[in-house]
Amino acid sequence: GIRQFLDIGTGIPTAGNVHAVAAQTARGTRVVYVDNDPIVHTHANALLTGSGTTRIVLADLRDPEAILRHPKVGELIDFSEPVGLLLVAIVHFLTDDEDPTRVIATLRDAVAPGSYIALSHGTRDFRPEAAQQAAAVYDQATSPITLRGHAQIAALFDGWDLVEPGLVQVPLWRPDGKPRPKDLAKAWIYGGVGHRST
Repeated sequence: GIRQFLDIGTGIPTAGNVHAVAAQTARGTRVVYVDNDPIVHTHANALLTGSGTTRIVLADLRDPEAILRHPKVGELIDFSEPVGLLLVAIVHFLTDDEDPTRVIATLRDAVAPGSYIALSHGTRDFRPEAAQQAAAVYDQATSPITLRGHAQIAALFDGWDLVEPGLVQVPLWRPDGKPRPKDLAKAWIYGGVGHRST
């Protein structure tokens, strides 16, 4: 399985972090967290002190080249081996002018065959009014988001083979049981996993 992860747009580490979950299944798994928020960086640094298998990097998804060449990334991530790229609820912070397709292609081209990408992205497709209200909150509170439709989000997986069940509403992506209608009603996010076969 995958033994190294690059989690971009991580936010402040809480329970169920990538490194903690990964350590339960494969001891020695390496994780680099990336976020552009100095507060996140400071908190994560304090929480991850002393770990030889985790790093936190202050960098921005909009500049994937800077992430890839960052010394802390190079300390733990061996790009000649498969990598798990985690882009969870982050790509919708990129505007169309910031070219998320190019950003993800840059990351894809840097990782070895056998790598995976997990990506989730906000959309208006399911609950347009609720999604627009959430977008308005982001616009005022933090950073604006760009809600995209299924076809636009699916295009972000160019060069990746989508893993079944493909790009779907997040509660429908391999649920443990049947998704509850109320969970589906609240979810305005698509999610998918892609595999780089070549």
